[in-house]
Amino acid sequence: MSELPYSAKRPLRIGSRGSPLALVQAEELKRRLAEAHPALGKSGIIEITVIKTTGDKVQDRKLMEIGGKGLFTKEIEEALLAGTIDCAIHSAKDMETWLPEGLIIGCILPREDPRDALFAKKAKSIAQLPKGAVVGTSSLRRQAQLLALRPDLKIVALRGNVETRLKKLAAGEVDATLLAIAGLKRLGLAQKAKAVLSPEEMLPAVAQGALAIEVRADNEEIRAVLAPLNDAVSERQVTAERACLAELDGSCHTPIAALAEPKSDGAAFRLRALIALPDGSKLHDCDWLGSAEDPKALGKAVGAALKGAADPSFFKVPAFSKATTS
Repeated sequence: MSELPYSAKRPLRIGSRGSPLALVQAEELKRRLAEAHPALGKSGIIEITVIKTTGDKVQDRKLMEIGGKGLFTKEIEEALLAGTIDCAIHSAKDMETWLPEGLIIGCILPREDPRDALFAKKAKSIAQLPKGAVVGTSSLRRQAQLLALRPDLKIVALRGNVETRLKKLAAGEVDATLLAIAGLKRLGLAQKAKAVLSPEEMLPAVAQGALAIEVRADNEEIRAVLAPLNDAVSERQVTAERACLAELDGSCHTPIAALAEPKSDGAAFRLRALIALPDGSKLHDCDWLGSAEDPKALGKAVGAALKGAADPSFFKVPAFSKATTS
């Protein structure tokens, strides 16, 4: 390729959070852009713009108390709408169910392993955790599934980046914690996990392990630059899972999990999803097959089935009282 893929009067600016994991992910996007567009890579005009979000600034309170997971994207999306960045990279699981008007997901990079990993001093599974063990997590999804399996566990809120959480575990503040194995792999820390939990034991968050590139809907030039990077299978997985979440009006106040996986023939997708009460006392799950050509319809159908099965308490419960700040 001899020409730049867009009229480059200035650098192509990638907006990102500043955590070690976020920067590794931004560098992955930068590398993939350079590989897809060699002239762009050789020109050296791809820049990463670090933007500190409210979710990064406030570390001593639960996300649900300060506005939800969108606090990891709000300031970045504002910069995107203002035109101070050209695209933004997010862990797709951190994105709001509904994006701000004028913004879309421009592409999905190849998805990493979506499962959760267990970190514990001694136990190699949830079943092996000592009776009454203290597990640190700020995820209601993880909390609900843990307590459904082990009601004796004590759940405390644990925030911070990967390194911070592992330091708190090593210091004895908690007996165990759970982290997405995708982020650990990207940071080269996967070997530290005691076990990777199967979806049957811990169903992942919607779009966990996927990296979404957000753009302005009217920026056709940047959308065209990103198009070759899109992974079709990963896009369909994320589409199905996010459609399920949207049907459930999902927020950080309701424990929701979902995982879409292509069947071996590629023609069908399996979508597993669940909705639970934060204390794990009630849980509804669904396991359906649907066309790979219409993942959104599959997600909506599964979400509707779960919504029909769950009574109103699933959507109105406050944060579970057992969870305390740690």
